[in-house]
Amino acid sequence: MIPTVFTVAVLVFTIVNLIPGDPASIAMGMDNVGNLEEVRARMGLDRGFFERLIDWIIKALRGDLGNSYFLGRSVIDAIKPRIPVTLSLATSALFVAVVVGIPLGILSSLKPNSFLDTGIMGVSLLGISVPEFYLGLILMFVFVLNLRWLPSGGYVPMKEGFLTWLRYMTLPSLAFGLGQSAYIARLMRSSMLEVLNQDYIITARAKGQVEWLIVIKHAFRNALLPIVTAVGMVYALLLGGAFITESLFRIPGAGSLIISSIQRRDYPVVQGALLFVSVAILTVNLIVDILYAFIDPRISFERKN
Repeated sequence: MIPTVFTVAVLVFTIVNLIPGDPASIAMGMDNVGNLEEVRARMGLDRGFFERLIDWIIKALRGDLGNSYFLGRSVIDAIKPRIPVTLSLATSALFVAVVVGIPLGILSSLKPNSFLDTGIMGVSLLGISVPEFYLGLILMFVFVLNLRWLPSGGYVPMKEGFLTWLRYMTLPSLAFGLGQSAYIARLMRSSMLEVLNQDYIITARAKGQVEWLIVIKHAFRNALLPIVTAVGMVYALLLGGAFITESLFRIPGAGSLIISSIQRRDYPVVQGALLFVSVAILTVNLIVDILYAFIDPRISFERKN
């Protein structure tokens, strides 16, 4: 992970600094004081690119991501309250994706090429194809404007009440997670079909074992390994792709912070938030790799001499 994080840090800093626009000019437009060179010097933009890059990486290794140009506080203080919000959205959306996707995939694999299988796969294809912002607008039209069951946006922390938190997170989680549940359902179906055609499954059926026991005990566990990989990838995608959902439902998470910071050309905040998201994604992938050994006993991590 270490060289990957370093590479990501360099790429993040480079890409952010290639964004058209000058933070100093934007700051002068807001304050209307000082001259451009003085403002650039105060922001540290008068130094060369590589000097600023090395300085930022050295400070990041010490846990210092710099100070925001416009928020009047450090980047870490700006990101810290946003992290639980994004994690809450991503985790609840992953819950929706797993709870909906895995049972549908198993059910579809038990009746291959049937009307039920065709219907589930058709809905899954539709779920993958529909953009999350469009699905979010449909959900808002149904549950907010017509039924008036749920709020249209905003966020309430879980500590203020689980049911209140759930009311505010239901629509964003559905809009964000249903598309990924379609992907998991299709992958679960193909993985289960491959396992159900193995010889040991046929032998278990020939011995007269109960079908649900064969599916749960023998087939499901052996079909789970690619699903764990998919769930890890989906969670990483949810962590890094919450921008649209957070903006649509007015959720004060890291994604909405990144978007507002890009609009203001607040380079330190964008760099810090993107670095956090990148590290979170790499950590999820590492956890998935470690879980392999616990799910499949044939896999072990041994030290090689």
